[in-house]
Amino acid sequence: MILNLVEPDHPLLKQKLEHFNFDNPPVDPAELVNNLIETMAHNKGIGLSANQCGLPYRVFVMWSSPTKVCFNPRILDQTTEEVLLDEGCLSFPNLFVKVKRPKVIKVRYQNESGEMITDKFIRMTARCFLHELDHMDGIVYTSRANPIHLNRAKNQRKKLEREIKRNK
Repeated sequence: MILNLVEPDHPLLKQKLEHFNFDNPPVDPAELVNNLIETMAHNKGIGLSANQCGLPYRVFVMWSSPTKVCFNPRILDQTTEEVLLDEGCLSFPNLFVKVKRPKVIKVRYQNESGEMITDKFIRMTARCFLHELDHMDGIVYTSRANPIHLNRAKNQRKKLEREIKRNK
């Protein structure tokens, strides 16, 4: 089932989410994951957190081969080397902001069966994981951007949206 995305000012996007309890799950984890993956694909995203769909669960999905499902994610280690790249978000359409993130991370999370997994991600997969983890912690990617980069991105979004309107 395709879920609706919340507006950028929705309170769940600014709230740290509680640990997902596999001993007493609030929803069926497999069904939740299927809905998140379907919603992410429908919106042409590379990652999607449950709270972006108005669901207060500490879980996200991200494109990979195969798709990664991350319940209760956390960082174990990260490199000091950082990379500055444009980043977007399904909750903020057409807003692409330069954000600095670690190049390599070591993480731990649970899959939809509750099995604990330790993994290492690099480059874009690391960036996507960190972006979605930020959602779990109530942090929006625009708050990680340099104000100059953010203002430039907002101006570019205005131009893009005017162009989209003209072409309709």
